[in-house]
Amino acid sequence: MNGNIADYIIYKNNQLIAFNKPCGLAIQSSTEDHKSLHQLAEIYCKHSLGIIHRIDQPTSGVCIFSKTKKALVHLNQQMQSRSIKKMYWGIIPKGEIKEEDTLIHFIKRNGKIKKAFISTKEGKGYKKAELHYKIISHIDNYSLVEIELITGRFHQIRAQFAELGFPIKGDVKYGSRRGNKDRGIALHAKSLSFTHPVTQEKILLEAEPPKDDIWSAFQL
Repeated sequence: MNGNIADYIIYKNNQLIAFNKPCGLAIQSSTEDHKSLHQLAEIYCKHSLGIIHRIDQPTSGVCIFSKTKKALVHLNQQMQSRSIKKMYWGIIPKGEIKEEDTLIHFIKRNGKIKKAFISTKEGKGYKKAELHYKIISHIDNYSLVEIELITGRFHQIRAQFAELGFPIKGDVKYGSRRGNKDRGIALHAKSLSFTHPVTQEKILLEAEPPKDDIWSAFQL
């Protein structure tokens, strides 16, 4: 991570704080040499925080933490009821794919190798995974896809697009031909909308994608 943690804040008040997480920074797990976003956020806020929205380490974008137990309970309830709207942007290989579609699969997590496996049928240990996507832009070799996540399964977007034969750029775990220079993947949690736990107003948090050549090529 380049710069100070405060540079990545996109929203804060007495109940919540949100960041535009750079790819490569872990939400929770960490080492002595590399603190997690959760640890850095607690150091910044000077008290413990609850994790509300998690994204994968190689992914960038909106992450939100609670400062109070009440906020944590309320936001977790919204997560469970799927009333929180989560939008992602992803870069995939350009090719023969529907411009817009709803994907429904069944996903099973393998914790030992930290990978999700896809099935088109229900089975033991498999959970329904659903998302809606639309292609919003093209360049020579890649397409930019906007994704609304309906369910929130482990590696869901990565696994479902890989199943279509269109893995996220840089995601070698799921079939991308080569990794990105920063070891991240071209998947970005673009926005998160929810109801504020105290004021009950509708909140929309948005995060700009990474400032690198591939994202810049789409002239976002």
